[in-house]
Amino acid sequence: MSTFVYSIHYMYPFKKHYALISLSVLISSTTLAQQEPLASHLSLTEVWNKAETNSKAIRMQSLKLSESEEAIKDAKAERLPDIEAEGEYARVSNMPIYHNGLFHTPSQFEVVHTAYSFGGNAYLNLYNGNKTNLKIKEEKEKRSLSAEQLNLTTSEIKLKAAAYYLDLQRSKVFKELLLKDISDQERQLQEIKQLLKNGVILKSDVLRAELKLSRQKMSLIQIDNDISIANQKLAILIGEEDDFKIAPDSLASTSLDVKTYPEYLDEAISHSYELKISEKETELNKLELKKVKANVSFKVGLFANYAYSYPQIQFYPYSIATYGLGLSGIKASFPISSFYHNKHKTKAAEIAFQRQEVEHEATTDKVRQEVNEAYLRYKEAVTRIDVAKQNIKQATENLRIVNNTYFNQLSLLTDLLDADTQLLQTRFDLAASQIAAQLQYFQLQKAIGKL
Repeated sequence: MSTFVYSIHYMYPFKKHYALISLSVLISSTTLAQQEPLASHLSLTEVWNKAETNSKAIRMQSLKLSESEEAIKDAKAERLPDIEAEGEYARVSNMPIYHNGLFHTPSQFEVVHTAYSFGGNAYLNLYNGNKTNLKIKEEKEKRSLSAEQLNLTTSEIKLKAAAYYLDLQRSKVFKELLLKDISDQERQLQEIKQLLKNGVILKSDVLRAELKLSRQKMSLIQIDNDISIANQKLAILIGEEDDFKIAPDSLASTSLDVKTYPEYLDEAISHSYELKISEKETELNKLELKKVKANVSFKVGLFANYAYSYPQIQFYPYSIATYGLGLSGIKASFPISSFYHNKHKTKAAEIAFQRQEVEHEATTDKVRQEVNEAYLRYKEAVTRIDVAKQNIKQATENLRIVNNTYFNQLSLLTDLLDADTQLLQTRFDLAASQIAAQLQYFQLQKAIGKL
């Protein structure tokens, strides 16, 4: 079984080094906004509903579940009697009789040259070591296993959809922040150019400010590409065309209901899809062991057959005529050879069952670890939100101070640019922390079997 783990990775785009691009060739934010096609607003719940309906992985598991339903009906049908109809037609040659040995010409004994028979037979199994009932139970367990696999696949698809949706939401927020910062930087650049005209600063300050603005606009193109990539991934997942545009909900600070780790662990033991799948697989191995042991058992059944044949040469006196003959009764058998043929099969089935029990214990350990990790990461993400909010306050005040000192010729332009960068970075950190907290919460819900 596969396990999906997603994480929100973000990096302040200005920390990457890009070649200086002329401002004249960079697309303005206004032009980009005009060229964007209309997007369809979808909430995360709506995305989940569309993903459940259109996901190919979910459809395959649904078909597998339907297949297991038919397998149960087929196993129950084995309780019905086996009925056959058969017929035979033959041309019979004369019978050569070698009075003087095989190397001498034989005499020919005339026989009836036409022979045929047609009829039917039936067999009703009464007992075969309980194999039929075990087969039905096995198919029912497989159906339950398929149902849990469908639940797990649905949960994984919902987590994947949430990751793509939140990634798209995060990039949209980054773009809004970056557009606002570009607007502020363009206004600040005009003020710096005015200082240059007044002979207060050197031209190098203007070049540095223009370089930063150029990098910001290059980063805007990168974010637009991130949005397009996340949009396409999500569109494909929910069964839409590649160019289907999705407008996610606005990023909002939501308060999620969080329990204690022991409570989550108890829920995981009761509802985890992976644990349920492991339990069903263990039960299937147990049934397989019973089926192998049932090979050493009596088989009892009722049989009946009736047929018309020509000519009558089975009983004396013979007759060149059609005759009918029927038999019915009870048939019993015991496979003595199974005592030695079945020995190693039984041992192999016992080992397979023991291996599955150990695997179930390992799955339990894995689920506990996943729940603990998701729980701690969620708490960590919530703490990061509080820290990011505090950092924004500090970076805002720092920018205010440095801005005043620079335009009063008490600090360098590099200090001002660094202060701008730090403020934007803290705003990015807050948005990314809020997205990460939601994703970690969904990972926690998947780990306990509630997504």
